[in-house]
Amino acid sequence: MENEHLIVNIEGPIMVLTLNRPESLNPFSSHMILGLLEAMELARENDDIRAVVIRGAGRAFSAGGDVKSMGESSSQEIYDHIGKLNECIKLMKDLPKPIIAAVHGFAAGAGFNLALACDLIIAADNSKFVFSFSQVGLISDGGGSYFFPRLVGPYRAKELFFSGETVSADQARELGILSRVVPLESLESETTKLAMKIAHGPSKAYGMMKKIIDRSYESSLDDILEQERITQTLMIHTEDHLEGVNAFKEKRKPQFKGK
Repeated sequence: MENEHLIVNIEGPIMVLTLNRPESLNPFSSHMILGLLEAMELARENDDIRAVVIRGAGRAFSAGGDVKSMGESSSQEIYDHIGKLNECIKLMKDLPKPIIAAVHGFAAGAGFNLALACDLIIAADNSKFVFSFSQVGLISDGGGSYFFPRLVGPYRAKELFFSGETVSADQARELGILSRVVPLESLESETTKLAMKIAHGPSKAYGMMKKIIDRSYESSLDDILEQERITQTLMIHTEDHLEGVNAFKEKRKPQFKGK
């Protein structure tokens, strides 16, 4: 899979996707978004891939939209471009495998929203998060209007959308956005450690957990209880469940296969 704006590496059970326009802080391009779409399809189809990491090359995670090229595209081109981004976000949320965003430097605008579409965010201590849309007279795209209010509530979300205020890594953690904050020099190793731990866990169960948790925002308690009931009834027949039970009885560490 060749794409000059997205580097794809498969490292054992982990797919690592690197946004690769470092000279301009990795703003989105049509090539990058198409690359992300192809990568998500590959992750869905390849059973050997059990976790995905998204990170940015150079000094930042992603500046989001490419401001330098704004004003040069037609309405139809913008509509189509955001449509592809929307496809990517939906594929990420539907992927039955955990996705980790490893953020350093800036995560701005749609770059911030791309991180929010992941299941976990690990941030370097130099990270800064900003919804920069209002600074160029735009609204949020890439799902931010959906993800962010569910994390912080509508009032805080509107404040940050309206103001374009920059949020530090520590502030983002306090808001409940981040899984953890680590020193910049430890970001890669800590992300790999977490991704590897997840990839060697019961990834089939993780995929079902992800699905139910994401659905919980629009479901009633009765609906979630029934989904848990049906899913658990299916999960007891998986190889990973049997392995987990046998490992417990034999007092050893389970060797899950994601089956």
